[in-house]
Order: sequence, then structure tokens, then C-alpha cells
Amino acid sequence: MTPAQCRAGRGLLDWTRQALAEAAHIDKETIERFEDRYSMPQTATVLALKRALETGGVIFVDEDGQGAGVRLRKSKSYGRPTVIPLDELNAQNDE
Repeated sequence: MTPAQCRAGRGLLDWTRQALAEAAHIDKETIERFEDRYSMPQTATVLALKRALETGGVIFVDEDGQGAGVRLRKSKSYGRPTVIPLDELNAQNDE
């Protein structure tokens, strides 16, 4: 994932850096440094960011080798991840 894909993914989800930090369980400052190209985080950190964005509905693409990009998965809802208590999980709310 590139810094531009990270920014674009957040934009598609209408997430702030703080929202992504909470979803990925990392510091907001790490995202700031990554997106502003001041530093490259460890691979595990980038993967955590990518997983959080994917959970929110972002798909990372490289269509026909024309360059990396992002798009939204077709889904019922987007935005901040919804936390559903384990005892309330069922077939209707299991994505």
C-alpha cells in the first residue's frame, strides 16, 4: 500500500486519520508520517492499516498494470466499522 492509497482509502470511507488509527490500533502520528512521506512504517504496521481499510470496504487494485488505486466494495454500509457484540452476531449482521 502506498501513502496515496492510504489517503484515498480514508477519503472513500470518510475516515479521519484518528478513525483509521483506532481501526488499525496504531498511533495517529504513524499515519501522518506515512501519508506525508516522512517515514515508511514497518511492514506489519502497513499491513494493519491496509487490513483496517479493507474491513471498512476499501479494495486495493492495480487494473491492467496501469497503476495502484483503490475503490469501494459493494456493500450495505460504509464508514466506521460497526462493533457488534459476539452474543448478537447472526446471519443478518455477519459480513
